[in-house]
Amino acid sequence: MREGYLSRQRGCLCPYLAGYAGSGMRRLLLSLVAGVAVFAAEPPQKFRTFYAFDDPAVPEALRRAPAGPVTATDGAVWTGSGDGLIRSDPKAPPEDRRQYFAGKRYLPDDRVLNLVPDRAAGVWVRTETGVAHVELRPMTLAQKAAHFEERIRLRHDRYGLVADSRLKEPGNLASNQLVPSDNDGLWTAMYAAGECFRYAVTKSPEALARARKSIEAVLFLEQVTGRPGFPARSYIRKGDYRGADGEWHWTRDGAIEWKGDTSSDEIVGHFFLFGIAWDLLPDQALRKRIAATAGRIMDHILDNGYYLIDLDGKPTLWGRWTPEYFATPAGKGDGPLNALELLAFLKTAAHITGNPRYAAEYRKVAFEMKYAELATRLLELREELNYSDEELAMLPFYLLFRYERDPKLLALYRTALDQWWRNIQREKNPLWTFIYLQGRPDAKVDIEGALRTLYRIPMDLVGWTVKNSHRKDVRMASTPDRQGRPEAETLLPPDERPIMKWNGNPFRVDGGNGGRGEDDGAFFLLPYWMARYHRLLLTDLPPSDLS
Repeated sequence: MREGYLSRQRGCLCPYLAGYAGSGMRRLLLSLVAGVAVFAAEPPQKFRTFYAFDDPAVPEALRRAPAGPVTATDGAVWTGSGDGLIRSDPKAPPEDRRQYFAGKRYLPDDRVLNLVPDRAAGVWVRTETGVAHVELRPMTLAQKAAHFEERIRLRHDRYGLVADSRLKEPGNLASNQLVPSDNDGLWTAMYAAGECFRYAVTKSPEALARARKSIEAVLFLEQVTGRPGFPARSYIRKGDYRGADGEWHWTRDGAIEWKGDTSSDEIVGHFFLFGIAWDLLPDQALRKRIAATAGRIMDHILDNGYYLIDLDGKPTLWGRWTPEYFATPAGKGDGPLNALELLAFLKTAAHITGNPRYAAEYRKVAFEMKYAELATRLLELREELNYSDEELAMLPFYLLFRYERDPKLLALYRTALDQWWRNIQREKNPLWTFIYLQGRPDAKVDIEGALRTLYRIPMDLVGWTVKNSHRKDVRMASTPDRQGRPEAETLLPPDERPIMKWNGNPFRVDGGNGGRGEDDGAFFLLPYWMARYHRLLLTDLPPSDLS
């Protein structure tokens, strides 16, 4: 299968992919679609296997050859030290010419004693405590997506929710235990939306089945609370493991315990999924239930004065979209984001249900209450940089640009989008880049950087401890992030930094949890299938040799 980015620059090679032509990987391929250049390449993915010293698979040369730099068969140079391993390849794209391998994602320990190339661009590594084989395996993004899908099926499906994983034994996937989290609704909604895009592109029965299963899980979050329109953050069945954090309630029959104090994150995720599923899935009965659930949630918010009201009759900590909240010191900085959220909820509810109440309320909120204008005041009112807020903004932006046609409102939304983009663009985030292009289709953006991020998301999503702040090529920021943790000005590729979803700070270069959990990888699947759906990434193209 061949893949390519649909370039806006006729006849120009996508710089990232072009760098792999003739590099010993599969050759870059070029085709033309409607006269526009399309590029395909298969940069390698990294796989690592640990071995004992006396394992017969370990090359004999690894035991006797002196330590030092080794030139691999494709011309790359592998260099080991007491701080890990570096691969230098002058033929690779500039961003990939120097790659760093350290921590248990790649090595038993970071003191490299010996290296032996494996004749396939990879390397055998001997350290003080063991042996690692680092394999560089050519793989398309479609193949990578299939690998990530399998991970979710095997270890992250909890009653249809895409669930967090706790590894009872660090790094041992066989010790996997599924656990609830604060944002099971949001993470599951993002995964299910990706499956909806996948179904729209491929018509795969498997994609449809997986979308349905996770949509059912999201819909159940609203049913399980017994309070129409108020979804739970998560739930467990009697006897399931959960931590001690959060606010939990039992159902009347004592069979299920659900997590309350639901946040705006969940509502953002639900409406993002509801709109996409309504538009793309063929199941009329399911669409009807989606519309009914969206209506109940929207009615709950409107009937309670733009608050999300918990079982105690009080607003949840983060479920607040009111002018009164925005006027408080705590809510002032939230105004532009929360205004944007409410506008997206109303616009999507109106689209799905056809209920004129939501369309009328949308116009009222946008114009009379000036929420559309408030959404453009981010740079004026923002008090701190919160990467989670970027996620909560970009998902609603996608809905607004999908459904809005009013030129005046679109102009305001584009102004608001550009303000969020000022920081986001340096992250090379594929999901935010692809959403930005829906609002600014003619904008010049670093889509090659976004594509590179997709390729460089590691195959191993265990939360290994990672440290990069000691590196000479990493420029650390002079001030910490909002949580007081060190961050860098240098953006490292995802396979060199700690594992995180898109709500994490990509400039945190140290982190991890010692291999005590595994991420599900849905954060890769959503932008991949969104790009396929919007034809930003094409596959199965007729090749044309570049030689």
